[in-house]
Amino acid sequence: MKKRLLPFLVAACALPASTVLEAGPVANKAESPERTQSSDTSARSVMQNYATRYENLIPIEGRCPSDYRLVQIALLLDTSNSMDGLISQAKSQLWRIVNEMSRMQKRGEHIRLQVALYEYGNNSLPAATGYIRQVTPFTEDLDLLSEALFSLDTNGGSEYCGHAIGSSLNRLRWNESREGLRLIYIAGNEPFNQGAVNYEAACRWAAERDIAVNTIYCGDYRTGVDTFWQRGAAIGRGGYFAIDSDRETTGIITPYDNDLMVLNNRINGTYVPYGRLGRERQVRQEKQDMNAAALAAPVAAERAASKGSRLYQASDWDLVDAIEKKYTTVDRIDRSSLPEELKAMSRKELDLHVQKKKQEREELKKQIADLGRKRDAYVRQKELEAAGSQSLGSAILKNLHIQAKARDFTFR
Repeated sequence: MKKRLLPFLVAACALPASTVLEAGPVANKAESPERTQSSDTSARSVMQNYATRYENLIPIEGRCPSDYRLVQIALLLDTSNSMDGLISQAKSQLWRIVNEMSRMQKRGEHIRLQVALYEYGNNSLPAATGYIRQVTPFTEDLDLLSEALFSLDTNGGSEYCGHAIGSSLNRLRWNESREGLRLIYIAGNEPFNQGAVNYEAACRWAAERDIAVNTIYCGDYRTGVDTFWQRGAAIGRGGYFAIDSDRETTGIITPYDNDLMVLNNRINGTYVPYGRLGRERQVRQEKQDMNAAALAAPVAAERAASKGSRLYQASDWDLVDAIEKKYTTVDRIDRSSLPEELKAMSRKELDLHVQKKKQEREELKKQIADLGRKRDAYVRQKELEAAGSQSLGSAILKNLHIQAKARDFTFR
């Protein structure tokens, strides 16, 4: 039975031209008539047609958020055989990006951050999906995102950028507020125009919905231009970057790293797991600490610094965060899901315990945030002294500042 298609929402707004790369005429003799759409064919109708053939292009049902403070990033990574370096950079630079974004504000208010992760170009994935997989939908759980990145393996190589972009556009719950920031970052090293889904239609559809498509080519800048990565960014009202995906990005050791690691261990002790998945989520937190440390000491320090920001929260499994956000109360929780040493506590004793942990965490967060700022200033100075080729993280951070400014977000 043919699946019912939902109406497509079209937004006429686009990012200011100053953030867009100029796109000249491109001739590609290898493209079929279907893949060279005439100017009077709307991107919406083209994408609707693709959705009748590919399940992962059917628009998702259900309510979408609407929040002017919300920043959403869809990260689309090529996981074909040649992209081990790219995945390594994503793992090692995640926390640097998070820490930079923790400085973002909108109208003087702290932002909300949601990140989604896709992999594409991996031949272990079904051909019917275009070799594309949504690893995680939009989430504010940064430990989940880290776990997802560390789960990626490279294999094979059939990289369909247009299909990957189209799937992220239609299978994620994008913010409905025009004042929010909605970004796609797609990284890879094969021609941008491969696959059955027209990359121009997908990028145009993103631009019509006010979602910027930023392209990151892993290789020589000119080759990325010749293989349509720059054109994809221009149509998608985003930025184009070329990076060295094989560059080592283990970070810069600073005088603040050891103190951050001590504080990291102390703040971990303020989390109170509860609920069916409480202990499992706490184990995941510990595992992601170990994953960061296994990469390099500076990566572990960056992750530790993130725990001093508002973006790092655990309200779905930590009783301290959950009560602060009014998601639950001491009276409503299932006592059997608590750690053994807390199960026998009276209501008053448990409430006092949670309040004590909250106070400890608030003080530790202040100390971590202070060290994090000092660490960031130290790293910035060292990077200025040793400028080199771009990495995935530096490309995203550079572009993020441009896109954020265009949407009236500021960095404090």
